[in-house]
Amino acid sequence: MIQEFKEFIARGNVMDMAVGIIIGAAFTAIVSSLVADLINPIISLFLGGIDFSGLYVLLGSGDYPSIAAAEEAGAAVFAYGRFIMAVINFLIIAWVVFLLVKAVNRARPAKAEAPVEDPGPTELDILMEIRDSLKK
Repeated sequence: MIQEFKEFIARGNVMDMAVGIIIGAAFTAIVSSLVADLINPIISLFLGGIDFSGLYVLLGSGDYPSIAAAEEAGAAVFAYGRFIMAVINFLIIAWVVFLLVKAVNRARPAKAEAPVEDPGPTELDILMEIRDSLKK
């Protein structure tokens, strides 16, 4: 069983997947920073200073100056701003992955299509040939 596990881990596709997961985690941190530090301020500038990550609705009583203060006090909050940020993160990640896949596909050499071999006569062709030879 240990030998099977070693063979499984040593396969190229498993190692590729592991590398992809590690790079994906690092890439997610980069995209999160991109959105939080670069895109949000630009969006905020056009929307009059709104910070999406701070948008919330308090579910209950109380008055809190920020979502952090509400959460620290244990109040229930509906943090729809964080959801908006998650959607923006997803769209950016999906777009970048699309561009990467497109670039990789373009960089790969095109596979030459295998010549189509003549499949030979069909069953119907053979039966028609037998019929014609019997008529003679």
